[in-house]
Amino acid sequence: MNSVELFLFGTAALLFLCVLASKASGKLGIPTLVVFLGVGIFAGSEGPLGIQFDNAYFAQTLGVVALAYILFSGGLDTKIKDIKPIMKSGISLASLGVFITCLIVGLFNHYVLGFSLLEGMLIGAIISSTDAGAVFTVLRSKSIHLKGNLKPLLEFESGSNDPMAVFLTTSILALMASPEDASFFQFLTSFIAQIIVGGAVGYGAGKMATLFFNKLKLEFEGLYTVMSLAIVLIVYSLAQALKGNGFLAVYVAGVVLGNSTFIFKKSIMLMHDGVSWLMQSLLFLTLGLLLYPSRVFEVTSTGILMASFLMFIARPVSIFIGMSFDKKATFKEKLLISWVGLRGSVPIVMATYPLVAGIHNADLIFNLVFFVALISLVFQGSSIPLVAKLLGLEAPVVENVAKNEQISAANPRDNMTQISVPSDSQVVGKSVIDLSLPEDLLIVLIEREGKTVIPRGATQILANDKLYILAEDPGLQLMRSKILATVPQQEAEA
Repeated sequence: MNSVELFLFGTAALLFLCVLASKASGKLGIPTLVVFLGVGIFAGSEGPLGIQFDNAYFAQTLGVVALAYILFSGGLDTKIKDIKPIMKSGISLASLGVFITCLIVGLFNHYVLGFSLLEGMLIGAIISSTDAGAVFTVLRSKSIHLKGNLKPLLEFESGSNDPMAVFLTTSILALMASPEDASFFQFLTSFIAQIIVGGAVGYGAGKMATLFFNKLKLEFEGLYTVMSLAIVLIVYSLAQALKGNGFLAVYVAGVVLGNSTFIFKKSIMLMHDGVSWLMQSLLFLTLGLLLYPSRVFEVTSTGILMASFLMFIARPVSIFIGMSFDKKATFKEKLLISWVGLRGSVPIVMATYPLVAGIHNADLIFNLVFFVALISLVFQGSSIPLVAKLLGLEAPVVENVAKNEQISAANPRDNMTQISVPSDSQVVGKSVIDLSLPEDLLIVLIEREGKTVIPRGATQILANDKLYILAEDPGLQLMRSKILATVPQQEAEA
């Protein structure tokens, strides 16, 4: 094999090994992402395979791209109706909570662990946010079911708190590089601009993406998935170019798009779920390769103190202060939210910022952050089901089978409502996607001139079609009135 073939084979083999190893992770109770990290360490410079890799800039670039796709996929799966009740608490935790964590950990690092004040604050900023990839992966596994709005709150917090952590990290690095140019007013206006611009770009991009999907009428279905992949990088890059926060932009774009109706939605969402797993695999694999285990072992005592302080003091304090106004959240719920403060790829990627900047103690900071993230993933990630059960916040497992999906195998059409489309109906010539169907209504099939048509979003409704619909009132009545409504006389004459 030449070098290119060897590189491709090695990358594919490691990814394949990650997938196989993930099978065992569920049985052992170890988060899947830790397995990916372990494969990277196994293949790294101090592992049996001995692959030499120390390019922090490449790891940082890959991390940014990976996080963009992970956040976009998480946004696609986020339902606005689920996060509305927890929006206020989520925003508070994603901003005030992150700042408090950074401040408390920074002071602990300075006064207890002996770091300089700025170094301590920098480490605090890097590990101040929870990791979206880790939280999404752990909470959406089959073994974890939480009561009430806990899951939406935790996912919303992890998906939206990266901007604050990135802002704090880059601001402290700028202060360390040029203390004479530092200005509190400048930092404040920069942060506000990042949030406003990032949110606006994400919202606008989500709306535009919905319009593109529904109006472009591309010839091949696969091109829609290609377009969605391009949209993620365009949104991130545009937000960053406009001095906004790219991570917030892609998450908001994902939320807006995921809560809109567009053609091939299911296939696009499934594809992005696969891309998210690919990115997480590559990212943790790369970060594992970048690590020198012997150097991490050197900071074990300091890392244990820092991780313990973060998990048992800093995170709970930030949660109880950040949610002090929320009278509905119980003490036990706040305790569980405190415990699900998973650190993962985001802090490790941000720990490459000091490496790239070449600041003093950058290697030490990277190894400490890596150790804290690893402890969090292994210790907290694997114990969430147990903690939820002990606190009485574990929800019963419910078989998620929609009533509309319970169709008799003997004669499926007996379970459906048939509606014929009149020739003068207002829906004639419209695509299924343009009908604005209720969420609990499904057009299962269409009979057209004696043939059966399986409807898709781009399928046009023609005169005399027989639609077989699964729905209950009032959705069924709404659909019936829409189909039977005729085109106004002046439009028909036109």
